[in-house]
Amino acid sequence: MSFENLGLRQEILTGVKLQGYVKPTPIQQQAIPVIMQGRDILAGAQTGTGKTAAFALPLLHLLTARKASGVYRPRALVLEPTRELAAQVGESVETYGRGLRIRSTVIFGGVGIKPQIQCLRQGVDIVIGTPGRLLDLAGQKILDLSGIEVLVLDEADRMLDMGFIHDIRKIIRLVPKKRQTLFFSATYSKEIKVLADTILSKPELVEVTRRNTSPDTVGQSVFRVPKSRKRELLSHLIREGDWSQVLVFTRTKHGANRLAQQLETDGIMAAAIHGNKSQAARTRALADFKSCKVRALVATDIAARGLDIDRLPHVVNYELPQVAQDYVHRIGRTGRAGCTGEAISLQGEDEANLLYAIERLIKKEIPVNSIEGFSIPVKGTDKREAAGIEAHRRGGRGGNKASFRGGNLGGFKANSSGGRRRQTHKR
Repeated sequence: MSFENLGLRQEILTGVKLQGYVKPTPIQQQAIPVIMQGRDILAGAQTGTGKTAAFALPLLHLLTARKASGVYRPRALVLEPTRELAAQVGESVETYGRGLRIRSTVIFGGVGIKPQIQCLRQGVDIVIGTPGRLLDLAGQKILDLSGIEVLVLDEADRMLDMGFIHDIRKIIRLVPKKRQTLFFSATYSKEIKVLADTILSKPELVEVTRRNTSPDTVGQSVFRVPKSRKRELLSHLIREGDWSQVLVFTRTKHGANRLAQQLETDGIMAAAIHGNKSQAARTRALADFKSCKVRALVATDIAARGLDIDRLPHVVNYELPQVAQDYVHRIGRTGRAGCTGEAISLQGEDEANLLYAIERLIKKEIPVNSIEGFSIPVKGTDKREAAGIEAHRRGGRGGNKASFRGGNLGGFKANSSGGRRRQTHKR
């Protein structure tokens, strides 16, 4: 199937070609026709599956085809969990709609509000933003949501994880009851079920990827290395592999800053990106990384779903995540849009249980690599720990949030409570 077969306007097809897209991804093939029919949609799709284009392309088509009301106010609202994701979706909408008379703007906190106010007063068709700043502007009567025809909730599960549920409900009350709603979520928990039941009307269910599966396009491996040698090993891998781009994940903001400084000391251009950085600093760091001025971008999990970097070749888990699901989101930054990628994890002495939890979640063992001089010797307590992990592998049972395939979604039934659990084992 080609994009031409989907019935999109020629101007939109031109924008698609400018992005270098040749044929639609599975989520685009299934979602675009449903959305163009004006129906609500409940889509199970992880980042990296092409879901931005899956809702942005038909949204532009619908707004162009429909006659706008006499009052010039926003006609579509796209909710995103992070500033970075909002900005990137905004860029995509601009590119796809370059030949259309559709105006869009991006709204989020952490930057000056006056330019956003000015843009809204000039009139826009599509608003893309994060809940907090959107509610702020709506409360000031600057953002009028009474004319919204299409509401998009992107990364709905992530927004709930970040505590946006009350803000989302406030926004729902501000938009018309008669509207089209597009709901995208990578996971299906009890909270997601309740939210979907509340805001969707006879939705079409679309799912293209099962949750909690690692991408087939990503090669995975783990190095068991003493914590004190992790930075040395990372620098070695970057230099010996002549890596031009690597996204490195740490657990804490302080750790991200420290590692970026240490890599600079090793002669590797690096930058840190996390929640304590100003929006200007985050934008600059991301731009430098995309242009390869910076070889290593060190990030906390705020970036796990908030970054979209074309053809990113390498992801490194400098510290394994406390929540196994975050591993899937982290490594999903590479191997996107048909490209291949490599995800490497550095497992310290105290992280064996975290690695086991990840392997149980993705239902596969991650191959172990080693470089002479960097490996952890397995002896004493480590042997007992390894034996305990092996026992769990043989007889343990997994359990996490339900996938879209997990239950009868015609009636929105899931097979799990959806709570995140930190996997542990007794020594």
